[in-house]
Amino acid sequence: MSIENAELTDNDRNSFIYVVAALAALNGLLFGFDTGVISGAMLYIRNTFELTAVFGYSMNASLVEGIIVSGAMIGAIIGAALGGRLADRLGRRRLILVGAVVFFVGSLIMAIAPTVEILILGRIVDGIGVGFASVVGPLYISEISPPKIRGSLVSLNQLTITSGILIAYLVNFAFAAGGEWRWMLGLGMVPAAVLFVGMLFMPESPRWLYEHGRESDAREVLARTRVETRVEDELREIKETVRTESGTLRDLFEPWVRPMLIVGVGLAAFQQVTGINTVMYYAPTILESTGFADTASILATVGIGVVNVVMTVVAVLLIDRTGRRPLLLSGLAGMTVMLAVLGVAFYLPGLSGAIGWIATGSLMLYVAFFAIGLGPVFWLLISEIYPMEIRGTAMGVVTVVNWAGNLLVSLTFLRLIDVVGQTGTFWLYGALSVLALLFCYRLVPETKGRSLEAIEADLRETAFGRDAGEQPRATEVDD
Repeated sequence: MSIENAELTDNDRNSFIYVVAALAALNGLLFGFDTGVISGAMLYIRNTFELTAVFGYSMNASLVEGIIVSGAMIGAIIGAALGGRLADRLGRRRLILVGAVVFFVGSLIMAIAPTVEILILGRIVDGIGVGFASVVGPLYISEISPPKIRGSLVSLNQLTITSGILIAYLVNFAFAAGGEWRWMLGLGMVPAAVLFVGMLFMPESPRWLYEHGRESDAREVLARTRVETRVEDELREIKETVRTESGTLRDLFEPWVRPMLIVGVGLAAFQQVTGINTVMYYAPTILESTGFADTASILATVGIGVVNVVMTVVAVLLIDRTGRRPLLLSGLAGMTVMLAVLGVAFYLPGLSGAIGWIATGSLMLYVAFFAIGLGPVFWLLISEIYPMEIRGTAMGVVTVVNWAGNLLVSLTFLRLIDVVGQTGTFWLYGALSVLALLFCYRLVPETKGRSLEAIEADLRETAFGRDAGEQPRATEVDD
């Protein structure tokens, strides 16, 4: 996409990059809205449909609920599996446009679904759009952002995820009195339309442009988003990385890339199996089990959504100052403690009168620690640590793992409660949080303030010799 040449001040460049990042971050809003809206809608879907059979097969009601919720995860796995390669072939911007259309269609199908089977189909289509968004949103922002503020700008994607969840909770509350779940699900068409229209006017990633032989267009995009003295330097860095990369899926398993593949896959799995989406999908159900009424449980969930947004804002403000590792480690430690407390609340019968409030408080703090650490840091790191030519593919692979973990947790949560109880379920997630903390302490590197090309060069040179937990040696850049 050609951009008009003009004399630009630093303020112009800053304004432009913030607008581009904010629009691209609407991918996260779609992700978050889909995640949050189903939690309230499920309380009323069960009143519309008989949840005892799907596609002619008799099933336990909790399993049918799990399938409805998990339909979006199945679609997201498909979208993420295709999204990485499509992002490398079609371009980051074009895939965002495709994802917005797919999400719009999925929301429409859910809103008019006459049967459980059509509702599940709509969830799957919706999920494909979310899968595209979860791959290409952070990827696009990371490649178009200056290194000094890349962490904050990519973390806008996580902020919009949490904002989308909060908006979904507010929509759920607004339609709770009438149980109008079709409106809850159908309103997802609105952010999809806004994202599509906005991205029509945005540029392509300069790294993707150069890789596809459009050097002049890449230079123009850089001129809009970098100080003048950095444009040619960064273009040279991009040229150098393109010359040294072969760009096949096999490269993900090269010895110098493998450590970061392990980091990405590990973070993807731990972000899910530590239980965050049990809260996002089932918070009203969890709180309803403590004695709260339907409307009260949805209102309490709105409070959880507010905490999620506020703490994500804190993470955005801190992530380029304190670094990725400190937020990640402190967040995981806090999640572990809160899951332990939540399990105790359900374990002690003497707390029966206060269990709803203890559960609400524990869930809020658990979400707060996730929002400041594992939530934003995962999406930021996987957009930074892979070579440019296979970055889209690598993010696709890692995101598939993330959505597979999401599917596993959403499908098994209600059954886990049936089998081992609420206490055992939350303590299991707590034990997995301890493993995640150890994994991150040992293997996750620091990438604060460094260009994507410098991160790649450092990985090539030191993948075998440096303790993975140490901060990379290269100095920070000025832009």
